[in-house]
Amino acid sequence: MTPDPLEGDPRSTAEHAHLEALLRCWVRERNAPVADRVRVDVLGLPLEAEVRYASPTGRHRFGPVTLAGRPADPVVAAALVGAELAGGERAAREHVADLVERTAESVRRVAEFVDYRRREPVGPADRFLDSEQRLLLGHLHHPAPKSRDGLSDADNARYAPELRGSFPLFWFSAAREVVSHGSVAGPDAVTLMSTLAGRDPEPGRVLVPAHPWQAHDLLSRPRIASLVSRGLLEPLGEFGPAWSPTSSLRTVYRTGAPVMLKLSLGLRITNSRRESTSTELRRGSEVHLLLESGYASGTEKAHPEFSVVRDPSWLAVDEGGEVTGLDVAVREVPEDIGDSRCLAGMVAPRPGIGRSLLGELVLRLNAAEWVADYTDRVLVPMLRLYAETGIGLEAHQQNTLVRLDPAGRVVGGRYRDNQGYYLASSHLPRVLERLGVEESTLAVVDDAIVDDRLTYYLLRNQALAVIGCIGVEGLADERDLLGVMAARLEAALPALAEAGPDGDRLARRWLEADVLPCKANLLTRLEGIDEVLAPLDAQSVYFDAPNPLREGRCAP
Repeated sequence: MTPDPLEGDPRSTAEHAHLEALLRCWVRERNAPVADRVRVDVLGLPLEAEVRYASPTGRHRFGPVTLAGRPADPVVAAALVGAELAGGERAAREHVADLVERTAESVRRVAEFVDYRRREPVGPADRFLDSEQRLLLGHLHHPAPKSRDGLSDADNARYAPELRGSFPLFWFSAAREVVSHGSVAGPDAVTLMSTLAGRDPEPGRVLVPAHPWQAHDLLSRPRIASLVSRGLLEPLGEFGPAWSPTSSLRTVYRTGAPVMLKLSLGLRITNSRRESTSTELRRGSEVHLLLESGYASGTEKAHPEFSVVRDPSWLAVDEGGEVTGLDVAVREVPEDIGDSRCLAGMVAPRPGIGRSLLGELVLRLNAAEWVADYTDRVLVPMLRLYAETGIGLEAHQQNTLVRLDPAGRVVGGRYRDNQGYYLASSHLPRVLERLGVEESTLAVVDDAIVDDRLTYYLLRNQALAVIGCIGVEGLADERDLLGVMAARLEAALPALAEAGPDGDRLARRWLEADVLPCKANLLTRLEGIDEVLAPLDAQSVYFDAPNPLREGRCAP
């Protein structure tokens, strides 16, 4: 077999990583077979590669990719694949052009990340922060995973977690009449912001933090400019201690601080601009109140090793009742955060550097036991919570924290993100009654849609990434590990059935269905969908794909 193309110089590594991601998207979204070679005919030209590793979970590896017999360029390949899928529609052609631009940008950024991390492989002593900063290649099933539309190279050096950036916050002084806030636990948001800023505001004013990039962008927006001109908002500039970006870029963390801050960021990162809505800011408070009321007491009793990281406070400049892009959601930092690792960082490849963090752990542990523990202590509690409460966690890799003991074994899990809560509509009356309100801030959708979303986020994106990572690094056979996961899910069925009406429905579907819903990242990108703003039932393009757990159930 030829040398691994991901082990070349940083530029060639970045180019091949994007070609692999494009091919993974194609074979997944077209249900194409993956055997010894893959071939995609785009506008009459063959795009093809040998298969280095065929993954039952979709984490395929490919050799050098050629286009019409010559080395392929990822930007050209993206253009041709996009044109093939888009057909002749004008709007679709515009989205293809945007994909091409974003791919070129993403390749350039990944080359910079790889180059830097090969020169500086040792991460920070804070193990939690280290795991947040490990996503060098980004989403392995996205055609432009490191696209950050609007971020200059100088800004990237300062704000990118992959480059271990850090920065003080930019602070504004706002008149109280243009500030809304809420706090259901801990110090109120206004007091907390003053504490974090290290100074008191003037009488009748409130200190409001912003990501520095967002602050400079906001000052050119008419609504903010109007507030400034009327004296209702005053930019104070950057000051205070440095904060570090986590894997999401807009949530910042500081070792030893009692909170993390989720800040609006108007960059288009992959598919969406990351600015919070008023509903999303309030959602974390609602979830906190629900959990404090005992709404999920059965899950908490059955799985004390699993928890939801709370977002109990928020603050926003929102004159007229509409948010302006200047806001913050406050996230509590658990006292034992040092035992937690971001799953996306754990399974992220480190080409030319070494194994992934998960690979390093499993190398000295038993892979089957690790997957069994993961299923029991991270995945099953999420299913149990859904069965009991109807709350579905959008627990993709980035929102999932794995708790480890000193030896690297799984001892529990955490979920974080005030934005990513679905509520199955059949449970809505219970939630409203529990809270004594007339409407919920949770993303209320039909039960069947929540089932589909959780199938992608909890199973395909999250849990199967664990198995794919272990398999691609040659530490175990994926089919054996799929069998382990299937067996642990089967063992959990009775408890899930007792947790709520039809509580084992989703797990049984995972075990028994021939096909399961899957998100099509390439097609979603070509549709030009902003997944933050799109309606809940049309956030992304979904399709049915073969169920990998079926292979596991048949494994000896």
